[in-house]
Amino acid sequence: MEYNDDFKRRRAYISSCEKMRKRKRTVLITILLLVLAVLLLGIGAGFFIKKNGGLPGFSKKNAIETSSDPSDGESINISLAESGSRKDGSSETPASTAESYPYNTGDTALNDILNSAHAKFVTYDYDAAIDLLNSNPDYAENPDVKELLASCEETKATLVRADVTKITHIFFHSLIMDNSKAFDGDSDEKGYNQVMTTKSEFLKILDSMYAKGYVLVKLHDIAHEETDESGNARMVPGTILLPPGKIPFVMSQDDLCYYEYMTGDGFASRMIVGEDGKPTCEMVMDDGSVSVGSYDLVPLLEDFITEHPDFSYRGARAVLAFTGYQGVLGYRTDPSYESSNPNYEADKETVCQVAQCLRDNGWELASHSWGHINFGKRSFEDVKTDSDKWASRVESLIGKTDILLYPFGSDVGDWHPYTSENQKYEYLHQLGFRYFCNVDSSQHWVQFGNDYVRQGRRNLDGYRMYYDLPETDPKKDHLSDLFDVTQVFDRERPVPVAPMS
Repeated sequence: MEYNDDFKRRRAYISSCEKMRKRKRTVLITILLLVLAVLLLGIGAGFFIKKNGGLPGFSKKNAIETSSDPSDGESINISLAESGSRKDGSSETPASTAESYPYNTGDTALNDILNSAHAKFVTYDYDAAIDLLNSNPDYAENPDVKELLASCEETKATLVRADVTKITHIFFHSLIMDNSKAFDGDSDEKGYNQVMTTKSEFLKILDSMYAKGYVLVKLHDIAHEETDESGNARMVPGTILLPPGKIPFVMSQDDLCYYEYMTGDGFASRMIVGEDGKPTCEMVMDDGSVSVGSYDLVPLLEDFITEHPDFSYRGARAVLAFTGYQGVLGYRTDPSYESSNPNYEADKETVCQVAQCLRDNGWELASHSWGHINFGKRSFEDVKTDSDKWASRVESLIGKTDILLYPFGSDVGDWHPYTSENQKYEYLHQLGFRYFCNVDSSQHWVQFGNDYVRQGRRNLDGYRMYYDLPETDPKKDHLSDLFDVTQVFDRERPVPVAPMS
């Protein structure tokens, strides 16, 4: 079902608010016009009687213009004396109210409450919305407050608790922003074609998943760590409450480092904090200039959630995973660059700022190892050495994390639960990791241990999509629960996509 009942209810609610405001405006203008007409009649009659000894004929169009509002078919009479002007003499609506859609009551404090509560309402945080609406007893009888409060209570009563053991997790690498540069026949084309996703594909995937009712949740929404009365920490399943028909999912992005080999191949060059305080990207153009814009997953997802706030559960964003051997976020911050990068110290400080900006905006940060190593195949000593480098060279910049997204889709164990006999797991656990994600093409795989959570991830890249196309293999179907691959697959890709080695 493309739009479930909750979505319709919320759209209907917003529409009803708008209609109510139009009715109020029409009534107010009508009253003003009647008063104005009486005044004009009185003044005109007095003047005419004084000059001519008789009552004049009065034409309304001498005093007003008629403006039709095509949104509801009603004609609204607006006084020429009042159109384009306000009591303070300005011709513009103050920014404090003009930007506070959908509420513009004329009361700043009330607007703040209504708009904040509405933002909580559309992102499924009904308790927070109700608390805001009840925060000021002076507004208890306000019709907008009462109507939004009723909608919150009505929707809250329908909520369904998600089964956290059946939550799908999709992931991407850096998005291809310019197909002509990524698919130009050079030695890197094969890898891009296999493991990268194009901008077009990513946006179509978001559209499809939104239409199907998917809602982005955090990995930490699935489970969280609690300490019992004895001081023992354990992982506890989270409570995700959504209206019927909504489907929670987790998203992640690997290798958010903008490696040197990607230069000139149609990718973003690094991440920065935008003028609006949101994370965004830089990209080097053909003429060598640097453009700032939505050139990768992070700003594109921010754009989508701004347009569709109900795609995010209580402000959730994706998990972002970093290696460190060439630095992070496009900055060459590894010690191996200290002598060659003249901005080495400044870049490290910038990484700290961008990482904090990401956290502040709901993104979860994760390890992808320092050297992009295969945890399953490498020795314990290799895992230990790499993890120590991660802690000192990457985590020291981006902050503490308890999430590990295994490179190569590998793992430190098979499908059986982790045990204390697993030396690699024990060391990673000592470092503070509690969430471990491998790659699994099944719809969902979640494993709860006493002190960890494991989750399988689904690669939505050129390889997976090409081999799910009906013309490639009509028997395979790994993606139809998310989108129609025939509509998403970018036909500018070189085909056939080479099998993964």
